Amino acid sequence: MSQDYKLRYDQIREGDPTKSNTPAPSKKDESMEVYQTASHARNLCLVWLDGKRMFFNYAYLVSGEYSANSEKNIILLHFSSYSVQLQGYGLESVFMSILDHSPKIITMIDERYVVDSPDSVVIDIHVEKKNE
Repeated sequence: MSQDYKLRYDQIREGDPTKSNTPAPSKKDESMEVYQTASHARNLCLVWLDGKRMFFNYAYLVSGEYSANSEKNIILLHFSSYSVQLQGYGLESVFMSILDHSPKIITMIDERYVVDSPDSVVIDIHVEKKNE
């Protein structure tokens, strides 16, 4: 009997065959949600303070730049039709996550509520449509 079959059989006996044995994902950073498993179609959703949302498919991400020259860090993402600029603090880990296509949602936080912490914080998002 295969291990997968035995696990499914145990789940059926417990009454919930949809329950997974994997632990719940832990949140590392409140401003960013990441993909937990591999998939083929991935999107990056940006959320502004007013609740506006916009998503971009990673398949159209052409290049990215990270700059830590000033107090605020800047990430520039060049998609085929849009340019996205993220500004904030401690964004190197966000940039490295984007390199792996793992961030699912990046949420902007009001700069007034930023405290000194090791977490990454995005305080400004600019999106510009490229002229074709």
